[in-house]
Amino acid sequence: MFLLLNFHTLLGPPPRTVYPWILAFFSGLTWSEKIRWGQSIKSFETQEKTLCGDVLLTAAFVSYTGSFTRQYRRELVDCKWIPFLQKVSIPIAEGLDVIAMLTDDATIATWNNEGLPSDRMSTENATILTHCERWPLMIDPQQQGVKWIKNKYGPDLKVTHLGQKGFLNAIETALAFGDVILIENLKETVDPVLGSLLGRNTTKKGKYIRIGDKECEFNKNFRLILHTKLANPHYKPELQAQTTLLNFTVTEDGLEGQLLAEVVSIERPDLEKLKLVLTKQQNDFKIELRQLEDNLLLRLSTAKGSFLDDTDLVERLEATKATAAEIEHQVTEARENERKINETRECYRPVAARASLLFFVISDLRKINPVYQFSLKAFNTLFHRAIEQADKVEDTQERICSLIESITHATFLYASQALFEKDKLTFLSQMAFQILLRRSEIHPLELDFLLRFTVEHTYSSPVDFLTAQSWSAVKAVALMEEFRGLDRDVEGSAKQWRKWVESECPEKEKLPQEWKKKSLIQKLIILRAVRPDRITYALRNFIEEKLGAKYVERTRLDLGKAFEESSPSTPVFFILSPGVDALKDLEVLGKRLGFTIDSGKFHNVSLGQGQELVAEKALEKAATGGHWVILQNVHLVAKWLGTLEKLLEKFSQGSHRDYRVFLSAETAASQQEPVIPQGLLENSIKITNEPPTGMLANLHAALDNFDQDTLEMCSKDQEFKSILFSLCYFHACVAGRLRFGPQGWSRHYPFSSGDLTICTNILYNYLEANPNVPWEDLRYLFGEIMYGGHITDAWDRKLCRVYLEEFMNPSLTEDELMLAPGFAAPPYSDYSGYHQYIEDMLPPESPALYGLHPNAEIELLTVTSNTLFRTLLEMQPRNAVSKEELGQSTEDKVKNILDDILERLPEEFNMAEIMQKNPNRSPYVLVCFQECERMNILIQEIRVSLQHLDLGLKGELTLSPDVETQMSALSYDRVPDTWNRLAYPSTYGLAQWFNDLLLRCRELDTWTQDLSLPAVVWLSGFFNPQSFLTAIMQTMARRNEWPLDRMCLTIDVTKKTKEDYGHPPREGAYLHGLHLEGARWDIQSGALVDARLKELTSTMPVIFAKAIPVDRQEIKHAYECPVYKTKARGPTYVWTFRLRSKDRIAKWVLAGVALLLEA
Repeated sequence: MFLLLNFHTLLGPPPRTVYPWILAFFSGLTWSEKIRWGQSIKSFETQEKTLCGDVLLTAAFVSYTGSFTRQYRRELVDCKWIPFLQKVSIPIAEGLDVIAMLTDDATIATWNNEGLPSDRMSTENATILTHCERWPLMIDPQQQGVKWIKNKYGPDLKVTHLGQKGFLNAIETALAFGDVILIENLKETVDPVLGSLLGRNTTKKGKYIRIGDKECEFNKNFRLILHTKLANPHYKPELQAQTTLLNFTVTEDGLEGQLLAEVVSIERPDLEKLKLVLTKQQNDFKIELRQLEDNLLLRLSTAKGSFLDDTDLVERLEATKATAAEIEHQVTEARENERKINETRECYRPVAARASLLFFVISDLRKINPVYQFSLKAFNTLFHRAIEQADKVEDTQERICSLIESITHATFLYASQALFEKDKLTFLSQMAFQILLRRSEIHPLELDFLLRFTVEHTYSSPVDFLTAQSWSAVKAVALMEEFRGLDRDVEGSAKQWRKWVESECPEKEKLPQEWKKKSLIQKLIILRAVRPDRITYALRNFIEEKLGAKYVERTRLDLGKAFEESSPSTPVFFILSPGVDALKDLEVLGKRLGFTIDSGKFHNVSLGQGQELVAEKALEKAATGGHWVILQNVHLVAKWLGTLEKLLEKFSQGSHRDYRVFLSAETAASQQEPVIPQGLLENSIKITNEPPTGMLANLHAALDNFDQDTLEMCSKDQEFKSILFSLCYFHACVAGRLRFGPQGWSRHYPFSSGDLTICTNILYNYLEANPNVPWEDLRYLFGEIMYGGHITDAWDRKLCRVYLEEFMNPSLTEDELMLAPGFAAPPYSDYSGYHQYIEDMLPPESPALYGLHPNAEIELLTVTSNTLFRTLLEMQPRNAVSKEELGQSTEDKVKNILDDILERLPEEFNMAEIMQKNPNRSPYVLVCFQECERMNILIQEIRVSLQHLDLGLKGELTLSPDVETQMSALSYDRVPDTWNRLAYPSTYGLAQWFNDLLLRCRELDTWTQDLSLPAVVWLSGFFNPQSFLTAIMQTMARRNEWPLDRMCLTIDVTKKTKEDYGHPPREGAYLHGLHLEGARWDIQSGALVDARLKELTSTMPVIFAKAIPVDRQEIKHAYECPVYKTKARGPTYVWTFRLRSKDRIAKWVLAGVALLLEA
């Protein structure tokens, strides 16, 4: 056809003498062929005018769009480039298809026959790859592109890896002979020795190119193809300029098409076989027709004189006419057959659609933890197994339902075994939400609101059963159309709403009034507003109702089943948790199957420095002899893991069928620093085996470290048994307390069963060596050295000390000691008797068993639900909710947010002007200056970064990684990291954080009017509250001429609020803005008392702070209460305030009572 175009374009209108044979030529064609050829000529006449514009657009498509997703490619071409070309009056063909400009159906059909997926994205990639001038670099995490390349070039393709032995020689040979060479599995950096090759820096008129220190001959037929398995690589700009990046990442639509072919080939092999035959037949027809046309046009273009005298040409024309007629008949017949087949195939599309959706759900789990990596190859195996295991039924529709359910449940089980317990509900929720969105059973806007739940303003609650935080959430919900009037109904029918809100399980109760008619997702929204602590239970109920009970049942790890699914090429990967020994379970399985260390068929290598060679030899021996190898703690040899990956690949082929590899590793310290290579994780069956949670399980597990012989080994039998049981309870407390977050321990510590067993040995030695029990020595050794060796925070060390003082004292052996409310230390017994005592006497699980208030459980559940929703929000596919459904795109939303912030952002403080207001440089004034200066730095950063982002959104500035991160944070209602680094610690979302910032600015503005100390100082509003508290001490030290190093701060909690004070005290300062967690302050008695249930923090009255000499401070009946900036505690420590208490001080220490500047 291109020859015809050239013929028509270059020669112009044919001379009159040629018309007779053209007419004769056309009269020789069949009627349908006349029409087709005539239409082609008209089309080419039009293309003459638009050719330049079409070629320009196509060249731009090949050059720039390869790295983008299908959506962005379409947006670039349709919304950016075409309007621009029209604007500058460059004509382009209407409805131009850039793929049709570069290739044809016959070529695409050939590619599909070679294994290229048939979706549009893959076709575009193949077209760009075959036409780009720069070397193509394929981003191909699912290996579909590289599979096609290997089929396309076959044995002529040379394959190598960077760093592989002799890889430079392979490149030099390919350069000389003009071969196609594929460099597989690139990382983010490329060997500099290839710089000249990538940049095509040839010498001697393009005949030679330098590789390292050698000058190699450069054959013009040489072609280099680069490939990476990394899903989101970050390449340097120069590499991106030297190559054409191609995004071969599988798309949901593309995968759906592939899986549809798979399921039909299994369910209806006759149909799929016929479909393949027809497709190949159609492709062959297209190729044959193309060849006929090309041959005919070539003969016509070279014909001399009257072509009617050319007998061979006339005969060829007749043959072409007959063949074309026959092909046309066969094509018509094939199309009809194909239509019938497609109708039948479409019945199975819901199965493929569900499977495709589930693959992308489990692929996104890596956003939670980098060890959650799943390959398409493994998913395909799972897909086939699920189809085989589905219930066999005759009815097609019932069979389809059975297939969908089987695939969904199989995927759930497969992914769940690889997830930590805390992430399983996140995965389940994401799976349920995506399935329901696809079924249109939930509204995207409502799901988006549930996940974001942005509460901008704080309101005082008019009802006593809702906190200000919950009421503010109700007001935010009431702004949505579906929830109009919710706030009025809650206030107007307070009695009914109180009953629902305060019920033990509100998620199981019906909503009051007309709200009971709301959908399940709408009920979740209301529940999140008023009882966020019940959301995790409500989500389980939601999943059970929508997907089925089997999805919320606890699944037990079956190592035997995981072993059956493994193979020499598929290792089993244990993701380690503290307190779990993967080797123990594996040894039990090995013993059952005849693979033991004693028999020489089980090799255990604990990796560390210098063990790599031992591991390599073990792998080689096992592959030959059909043994098992476990490589423990592979995360400790991060640099060797690339070698391990290659060894596993090497030994997976041709090895003994009984050969198996087991790996174990801890998870990465952070999301940004994954240690385990992606390929190693993807090709493994991942298993997490966590220790059980809860006091009952932890106490049994602690006791399981010993046996009857241990209990009988000490001569002081009764003392040893009593202290050992108390030590087990102490271990269960310190380990179980970790789950309560900062209120449990300020920082996270890796307590393990090793600490307990070593303490038991110390106990035995000290009891044997001393006539009496050395209580103080034991407490010191356990609390300061063994367990205390892990502890880095002073307040956590104090907590550990108090636990031991409570659990280990003479009352343990002389009297009845209560380890927890309702649980006394057991009487003298044997090993099984202690286990039975735990079963019979331990109260139900509650924070009280750890010394915490019941509110700690509510706080834990609230934090868990907030974290879960934040994770779910970040996991949502970018195209899950369309611009039309949300009303605006992400970019528009971010633009609105930044415009709003810039409009409300105050001007920076004029420090020169402020400093002139008061020549007095008292400690208070200096604190004010420091606060204003820090606020100026933060305001300046916010303004500049938002202006850069605004320019980036307009396309006037390149979006750097930092700016992209900032944009992502704004869209997810998070404070950008660049602001956080200059700001004060805060746990608020962006909207609440910015409102808080404005309040701080207003407070500083008021203070800077005359620089006199405010009547009541908002301590929470400082960047550095310690500086103000120190200023109180400095001021009083100067006034009274006291030495500063012998002074301390004392506080007196008043009975008044901020509004009751009109001026500051003569000495010291009035403080407000503090909140008490773990207890509350009783104004009447002026002492600490138990917190009210569900009141997680209580606001303190105004506190009067002043400085006194250390020797005058009141120590008796005072709890040393730490003051923290936020609930995160730990590094946000500010000061210690002594609060009066009528109860034992140990009660408040164990309850984790603290003052917070931000509730």
